[in-house]
Amino acid sequence: MMKILGTMRAEFTASIFVCALFLGGCTVGPNYKRPNTDVPTGYRVLPPTEPVVTPAAASAQPLGDQKWWEVFQDDQLQKLIRTALQQNFDTRIAATRVLEAQAQLGITRANQYPNIRAVGTGTNLHNPAQGPFPSYGYSIGEITAAASWDVDFWGKYRRATEAARANLLATGWGQQEVNATLVANVAAAYFQLRELDLELDISQKALASRKESLDLTKTLEEHGINSILDVRQAEQLVYTADAEITDLDRRIAQQENLLSVLLGNNPGPISPRGKDLVDQPHPPLVPS
Repeated sequence: MMKILGTMRAEFTASIFVCALFLGGCTVGPNYKRPNTDVPTGYRVLPPTEPVVTPAAASAQPLGDQKWWEVFQDDQLQKLIRTALQQNFDTRIAATRVLEAQAQLGITRANQYPNIRAVGTGTNLHNPAQGPFPSYGYSIGEITAAASWDVDFWGKYRRATEAARANLLATGWGQQEVNATLVANVAAAYFQLRELDLELDISQKALASRKESLDLTKTLEEHGINSILDVRQAEQLVYTADAEITDLDRRIAQQENLLSVLLGNNPGPISPRGKDLVDQPHPPLVPS
């Protein structure tokens, strides 16, 4: 008898195992396979001859794999980038979307587990003494609980969890793309601002030089060496240099407003400035 029961128990266990394998193999939908991407080996607009790459440059880390604080050696630029990564509205929206995807993954994954609900109610009544009737009171409590479990035989919830996890990964990559784009935009705006600062400095020096030339021309005209035409031409050069400075001041203010918006601030001045444009370290030749 015991032998027969042991045989039946083994057959029952084997049947359950086979059923589990069968149901597991009937998961909804095929397994995800990453599609093959045909990426060309080179750009079609490359020149016939590639630049000679020295062994030192070949062994160096590619520019795209370097950290932004390693590429940009300007302390003020690094400070601006850190501020932008903390305060920019696009980065904050991207971070919020990552949190939303994480919460959605938790909600979707929770469907695989049993669902337990419990409701409790209670009533407490106390009646004081009235005339010949003594005081009395009573309490009534009730707790109701229910449990349900939708067994995921066909993998519906598992597939939904995989999709939610993939969406979380995609959202994370999207956040990194937003951060990388922001870093590039802040750096480009900062270098453009430093370029305008350099142009303003050159224009101011040119204006001072032209004013000295105008004074000299007026002196020569008073002594009969130059004509009034020379004076007017010198004055025209001074007016042109002065107009260039006014235009540069306007462009610098616009560039500062752009950089302030990237930082998540209201439009305003950017101060202090960092290294001059000519003092910025230049990366080596970047191959295509």
